[in-house]
Amino acid sequence: MTSEIVYQGQLRTEATHLRSKNQLITDAPVDNHGKGEAFSPTDLVATGLASCMLSIMGIVAGRHDISVDGAKASVNKIMASGPRRIAAVEVTIQMPSNNYSDKEKQLLEKAARTCPVALSLSESLEQKVVFEW
Repeated sequence: MTSEIVYQGQLRTEATHLRSKNQLITDAPVDNHGKGEAFSPTDLVATGLASCMLSIMGIVAGRHDISVDGAKASVNKIMASGPRRIAAVEVTIQMPSNNYSDKEKQLLEKAARTCPVALSLSESLEQKVVFEW
């Protein structure tokens, strides 16, 4: 098993990663009857996408002796209704100034766009990814 989640009441959950015992709390967002005091489950999906992109870029970079240390991702989640769902995730990846070659840029961009989370999300969820080199 990966995690255990306990409903705390008032639209809040506490999740525990079983291997590390790390915990996180989720709240429903204010626009969906919640307090919005923590990541919402849909925030975690959007954030998980960007985190996965950076992690896979790190794996690929390590194989090719490229540094991506200090790369940052900004995430914007766009919700839709009828049914309520994530319609789009906008990810802007800001790369450190390392004078990447065109080949390195292509390699890293492909790694990000084909990370496991990106490939697992519905094709109806638009993934808008911008790289700032």
